[in-house]
Amino acid sequence: MAATRPDRLHFTGNDEADELLARDQQVPVQTAFAGPLKLKQRLGTLEPAEIAVADPARLDEVFREKPAIHRFPGNMARRVQDLAAVVVEDYDGDAERVWSEAADGADLRKRISALPGFGEMKVKALGAVLAKRFGVEAAQELAPSHPTLGDVDSIEALEAYQAKKRAYKASMRAAKA
Repeated sequence: MAATRPDRLHFTGNDEADELLARDQQVPVQTAFAGPLKLKQRLGTLEPAEIAVADPARLDEVFREKPAIHRFPGNMARRVQDLAAVVVEDYDGDAERVWSEAADGADLRKRISALPGFGEMKVKALGAVLAKRFGVEAAQELAPSHPTLGDVDSIEALEAYQAKKRAYKASMRAAKA
């Protein structure tokens, strides 16, 4: 399957943020999805080279500014800076190289897993988005068979996905009771 680039990823309900998620390959999808737009607006850039060398106190301040970019702004500011540093060091500042140069699914899994803050759930989530929304062949085997954000291609699909997820969680809680 040839790689395609959608004009937006319908994850936030904010058209500008959804466009940025699809357009700017330096934005990790599994971060707080509106966060990249807020970060760009507040810091003025999403360039990994600039974020990697930013004053950590300034970056912390940017993440904490109301409304905060993330539920845990201090931790996420550090993670984003660490991630930017890895993208600069290992991929010459081009995050798309994480997947565009992956030899196969195993290599892509290894590359994503090596990124700061990426555990198995995030590997699967990013794999699903790369496979289903961007057509990245190496990501096909990373995408789980159950519905994920990778299946979301519209506001309606996002609402349906969220409803199914809520119902699933409710059934899991009921089963534990």
